[in-house]
Amino acid sequence: MLLLTAALLGATALAPPDSLPRRRLTLIPLPLVYYTPETRLAYGAALTATLRFRRDSAFAEARPSQLTLGAAYTQNRQLLLYVPFQLFYARNTYYAYGEAGYYRYNYYFYGVGQQEVPRELYGVNFPRVRLNAFRRVGPALRRGKLYAGLRYQYEEYDVTSTAAGGLLGSGTVPGGRGSRLRGGGLGLFFDSRDKVFFPSKGVVADLTYLHRNRATAPDGPTTRFSRYVADVSSYHRLHPRAILALNYFASFTAGTAPFNALSLLGGTRRLRGYYEGRYRDQHAGLVQAELRLAAYRRLGAVAFGGVGALGDSGALLRLDSPKAAYGGGLRFVLNRRDQLNLRLDYALGHESSGFYLTIGEAF
Repeated sequence: MLLLTAALLGATALAPPDSLPRRRLTLIPLPLVYYTPETRLAYGAALTATLRFRRDSAFAEARPSQLTLGAAYTQNRQLLLYVPFQLFYARNTYYAYGEAGYYRYNYYFYGVGQQEVPRELYGVNFPRVRLNAFRRVGPALRRGKLYAGLRYQYEEYDVTSTAAGGLLGSGTVPGGRGSRLRGGGLGLFFDSRDKVFFPSKGVVADLTYLHRNRATAPDGPTTRFSRYVADVSSYHRLHPRAILALNYFASFTAGTAPFNALSLLGGTRRLRGYYEGRYRDQHAGLVQAELRLAAYRRLGAVAFGGVGALGDSGALLRLDSPKAAYGGGLRFVLNRRDQLNLRLDYALGHESSGFYLTIGEAF
């Protein structure tokens, strides 16, 4: 659990004023300090930029782009370097998002599917690149924009240590001793939101098809898998100061994927309250809702909850074994023009809880 952080104070002191309505670039620096049992003391910094490209400066409807540079180092000599981004370009004709990063870290493994185990701590080093590039297609729609494009992923997942006598290191879990993952696929993206970072109305839908991506084990065969993913969110203004956000997520896998590439529940975005990867299997489905309230000036509050299920080749989704979580949180507006928020959430699941401090909404 996160015990200490300076990020909120850093955001309050260093967030630039919003006095320039036509500003194309806003920089938000955030110091990071936290403690967890697997890392001990960790410290670092992040720099988030919201921007509009020069050629779009005269286009009033240009979507804001966002890019974050982050780095952290821990007492256990763990290192995190990451650059997530989403970019709109040429009057919203092009849209790209993804992440580039390098991680030397420890994670917990809880088993796969119905084969759950007491948590096993393992170490891993991996570079990761995820790139999604889209172009607007089709005739102009009355509401929203439709994009089509390509997806690519690469990950060199080098497992450096596993728990003695544990399941992960036994050789029976695909990718348990490491894997090289690479491949790509196709995507469709529909967007009718009124705002990118904090919508009050509209729909956003992200559909993915990954075609026979390759996973190569260091001492084993190469396996292939395909995946179908739908991630859909809708936003509804209930009151001038209240918004209801709904999210529907489904991920289905065909073939043999390494454990680190299976469908997951848990983490900062999908079923907060559980450790990321606490639940993983071939298939996953999730429904979650969040009530967002304006409180005072830059401050807001939220209440949220969700329920999900896992599945495999025997059952598409095991609806008789749901996973549920709920919680609440606070919001602090870092950039008033685009309403980019600092998100502080606390969530509870079954014999589990989580504290989350991030930039941007869960969905």
